[in-house]
Amino acid sequence: MKSWLFALLFFVFSMSVVAEDERKFDLKQFAQVYFSTMVSTQAPNATEKELEAYLALLTDDVGHAHLPYVTDDSRSPDGKQAMRNGMTFYLGAHTEYQAELLDVFIFNDSAVAIRYKNSAKGFHPQLKKAFSFTQTMMEVLEIENGKVAVIRKYHE
Repeated sequence: MKSWLFALLFFVFSMSVVAEDERKFDLKQFAQVYFSTMVSTQAPNATEKELEAYLALLTDDVGHAHLPYVTDDSRSPDGKQAMRNGMTFYLGAHTEYQAELLDVFIFNDSAVAIRYKNSAKGFHPQLKKAFSFTQTMMEVLEIENGKVAVIRKYHE
């Protein structure tokens, strides 16, 4: 009887430790890592190494909306690959890039929003035309098992 009780207590204790570990996922820290990793993909000297570090933060079936340009944030089995293709096309397009994290908002344990200001100069890889912009962005990130499952980008 004692060994059965001991096994039961050990199981309950083990499960509470696992649950505690899952609650320790720090969304604010994750948001800061996400932001700095994302910013590194926009640098003029960014390579596939920076791109893959960013993509490692996403689920394979990540959904992505960049309003008002891309409005469908549906998740699909090739979501990460589609982002890789799109981001590779623009990799190195910036001659200058700066970004400043303004705010981080936490929603339960399943979502985080980052608000940042960024500016860039460069050349569009297809049109070969110069561009320049400064904008304030908000990205709402839905988190699933420690990775970004859905990204929604909004312009201020």
